[in-house]
Amino acid sequence: METEELVKRYFYLGLSNAEILAFLALTHHIVISVSTLKRILRRLNMRRRKDYSDLLDVAIFIAQQQQTAGKLHGYRWMHLKCLQNNLRVPRDSVYEIMKLLDPGGMAARRRQRLKRRQYVSKGPDFVWHIDSYDKLKPYGIAINGCIDGFSRNIMWLEASTTNSDPKVIAYYFIQAVRRKKGVPKRIRTDMGTENTHVEQMQVFLRRNHQDELSGQKSFLYGKSTHNQRIEWFWGCLRKKVGQFWMDLFQNLSSDNESTSFCGTFLDKSLIQFCFIKLIQKDLDELAAMWNTHTISSSVNRLREGNRPLMMYTLPELFGCEN
Repeated sequence: METEELVKRYFYLGLSNAEILAFLALTHHIVISVSTLKRILRRLNMRRRKDYSDLLDVAIFIAQQQQTAGKLHGYRWMHLKCLQNNLRVPRDSVYEIMKLLDPGGMAARRRQRLKRRQYVSKGPDFVWHIDSYDKLKPYGIAINGCIDGFSRNIMWLEASTTNSDPKVIAYYFIQAVRRKKGVPKRIRTDMGTENTHVEQMQVFLRRNHQDELSGQKSFLYGKSTHNQRIEWFWGCLRKKVGQFWMDLFQNLSSDNESTSFCGTFLDKSLIQFCFIKLIQKDLDELAAMWNTHTISSSVNRLREGNRPLMMYTLPELFGCEN
C-alpha cells in the first residue's frame, strides 16, 4: 500500500501525527519526517484544525446517532465517531451540540464511576480474556467477545443465536488465530462449558513450546469476577450499544397488543432475523471505536498514543514486547 493511502487510513482513525509516524515506521517500515507527513496531509487536504465541517451537518449526524445506540455515547466518543465519518469538528463543539440535544444523557454521564483495582499484563498476546454477554439472550441474541489483557484491543466481538455451543466459540478463536498468525501465551475464561473446545485447541497449539506457561498451563479457568478486562468491557458495551437494544426489546415485551414479544421460539427467531445483522454492525463499530480511543487510565502511558490498537501493534513504544 502506498504511503499516502496509509496516511489517509490512519488519519481517518483519528490518530495524531506522532502516532501515524510510529505506525508507518514500526509496522510498515516507512520512515518519513514530520514535515514530510504534514506535506502529504496538505496535499490530501486533510486538516484537523481548519476547514471544519458545517455545524449543521455535524448536528444532523449527532441527531441521527441519537436515534440509535449512539445516544449512549459521551461527547469524546461521539467526537471520535465524527472524525471517523469524515466530519471535522472541534471536540468542544460536539460537547455543546450534545448538551443541547441530550442534556439528560450528558448529566447522567458526569456521575462518578466506581474505581477498580489495578490490572497489569506483560504485553500484547500474553493473555486473552474470553467471555459471553447474556443481557440480550432472553431475546435470542447471544454475544461473545475476547480482549487482549495488556492493550485492551478487541480480538473479536460477535453476535449470534447462541454463545453456549463450544463449536461456535472455537470458530471465533481459530479465526482470530488465523488473522493474528499466532496464539496468545495464555487464555483466561470463566468455567462455562462453552469454552472446552477453545481449551483443547489452545493446549494443542502450545504443546511444544518451552516456556513456563506452555501446554496445560496456557489455559486458565477462573471466576467471572477475576476475568477483569472483559468484564469491565461489558459495562462499556452496555453503555454504548447494549442498553439501546435492551430498551427496544423491553418495549416489545411490555406491549399489550397481541403482537408483543412473549419469548417463544418464533418470537426469538423473528428478533434474530430482523435485528442480528444490525446488532453486529453496532458491535463492529464499537470494536473499531474502542480500539482507536484514548485510554486515560492506563499505567503504560505515553504523551502521544495511548490507544488499544497502538499498544497492541507497537508494544515496544511502551517498553514491552509481543
